[in-house]
Amino acid sequence: MEQTIRILLVDDHTLFRSGIKALLQRQAGFEVVGEAGDGLEGVKRAKSLKPDVVLLDLHMPGISGREAVQLIIEEVPDTCVVMLTVSEDADDLLETLRAGAQGYLLKNIDADFLINAVRRAAEGEAVMSAQMTAKLMQNVRSAATPQPVADHEKLSPRERETLAFLARGASNKEIARTLDLAESTVKIHIQGILKKLGMTSRVQAAVYAVEHGLASKT
Repeated sequence: MEQTIRILLVDDHTLFRSGIKALLQRQAGFEVVGEAGDGLEGVKRAKSLKPDVVLLDLHMPGISGREAVQLIIEEVPDTCVVMLTVSEDADDLLETLRAGAQGYLLKNIDADFLINAVRRAAEGEAVMSAQMTAKLMQNVRSAATPQPVADHEKLSPRERETLAFLARGASNKEIARTLDLAESTVKIHIQGILKKLGMTSRVQAAVYAVEHGLASKT
């Protein structure tokens, strides 16, 4: 039996939240377990409800989505946070990914894309609108304050291979198939990468890999 994906919606526009909730509730295996109209309430709801996926707006009253991402990840590390916003700003993209967001979706995406993105995010994959993926690749090499190059020297050869695939947006299944590994083994390698690099999400690791020229080291 397919496990239900529990979702928290955090957005200050009530009408938008209602539309997204109605859309998601119609999907088999989805349950919207809560809503919040600002970042601080979103953090509180995430802590109490422990959803699988948080869909989080960026610009809201009180604390911003950027601040909320970090707080949610700190309080509920097993929850994945996906930004759902109108902002196409590259700085917003990079800052939220560095804070631990697992994806960045624009509100102009179609319903099928959103539904598929939520499913993929719940499975641990990074999700992003196509135009934001392009902006990430264009801007990440010049992003300020890269992490020390020495960090990736802690990785094992297999972890470096896995990191290169993360940088290309590969799913756990794709990595497992290419490297002839079990998916559970891939997950262990990813956990090892995040721990050694001091990161909280595979997207952060992917950004790091691109910044330091590790995306093709396979």
